[in-house]
Amino acid sequence: MSRASYLKIFPVIALAFTVQLSFAQERTLTLQEAITLTLKNSYQLKASDARIQQAIAAVKGATDNRLPNASVSGSYLRLSNADISLKTNKPSGSSDSSGSSFPKVNQAAYGIANISLPIFTGGKIKYGIESARYLEEATKLDAIHDRQSVIYNTINAYVNLYKASATALVVKENLEASRHRDSVFLRLENNGLLARNDRLKAQLQTSQIELSLLDLMNNQKLAMINLNLMMGLPEETILVTDSTGFQLPNEIESILELQQTALQNRNDLKAMKQRIHAAETGISLSRADLYPSLALTGGYMAAYIPKVLTVTNAINVGIGLKYDIGSLWKTKSKVEMAKSKLAEVQANDSLLQNSIKLSLHKDFEQYLLSRKKILVYQNAVEQSEENFRITQNKYNNSLVNTTELLEANVLMLQSKINLAVAKADEYLAYSKLLERTGNLSE
Repeated sequence: MSRASYLKIFPVIALAFTVQLSFAQERTLTLQEAITLTLKNSYQLKASDARIQQAIAAVKGATDNRLPNASVSGSYLRLSNADISLKTNKPSGSSDSSGSSFPKVNQAAYGIANISLPIFTGGKIKYGIESARYLEEATKLDAIHDRQSVIYNTINAYVNLYKASATALVVKENLEASRHRDSVFLRLENNGLLARNDRLKAQLQTSQIELSLLDLMNNQKLAMINLNLMMGLPEETILVTDSTGFQLPNEIESILELQQTALQNRNDLKAMKQRIHAAETGISLSRADLYPSLALTGGYMAAYIPKVLTVTNAINVGIGLKYDIGSLWKTKSKVEMAKSKLAEVQANDSLLQNSIKLSLHKDFEQYLLSRKKILVYQNAVEQSEENFRITQNKYNNSLVNTTELLEANVLMLQSKINLAVAKADEYLAYSKLLERTGNLSE
């Protein structure tokens, strides 16, 4: 599409965007409000809460193994020509002279109730509970770490929206000035004081600014939708950002202090320590198979065979001992697997520590770079404004041409955009440092 076509459709697009904004709800949003809303509506945190409930249920399930096991069973059977013979001790010389035959049996019923209370299981119940509790604590620490990630993602989305809005505002201001300059140049051309080519150069720059503004408006809209979805607000809500929340300390800790803080505060590291404890407990749990199981048992049985047998109040109490002989040669492989799991978790812990140290170095250097950029951009803004002022005076006195004036204007616009973006990037870099050290939620 040609530039002329863009110039024709730009007013239509701008009008449509303005109409859309008029029907949407506008809301001034601080950074803290954005974080609060996101924490309330984050699906990631809701999933973390669900995992915590699963871990709590796992602990309860492991604890319930201390309780008695009870079972009830019963059957009613239909028999076909069952031959039943009761063997009893008869006195010597006696005989059955009654001539009676054994009754025909074609049905039977019985019921059994058993209860078993574990007394000794070789530590399976104890270590199972310990392992589940370690994993529960690790899950809770993971949820805290997820919370910090959600906070940083919110800050990142908020800063992106601020940068898009700030850039668009600077470009809009420059567009207004460029359009005003076009109208002045048109009058000068009509009065024969300006060449047509110079006026066309100025209008060409205006059209380029309009195209840039279209892209910025689109980026701003997408940034708004992203933040709205994170906060659980309607997608069409118009958000106005507030940069007063971008407050930074004058000094930060050294890289060594930041590393020490991270190794002490990072909840994902704490969660990894809990998983190491769970893996250590898993070794003891595997070795528990080498021991027998002892339980207090009790039961009740009732049976009924019509015309033959009736059993009631058959209560039994005793102690049951169980030992799996196969555990003598099967347990070794289980213990080796548990030891390998422990070695894997310990290696992951070391990898995580190294990753944190490397990330801190990168983020620390990025933060220092962002602070240096701000100083450079502040000087650049002052220099570009002064350069534009001087060039404007020279142009008014016919000492420079239109091209030089337009170039000076572009330099001033770019320096203002760079400064606005750099300030937001500095706060984002600092927030990343806080997230890396585990202090962002504070």
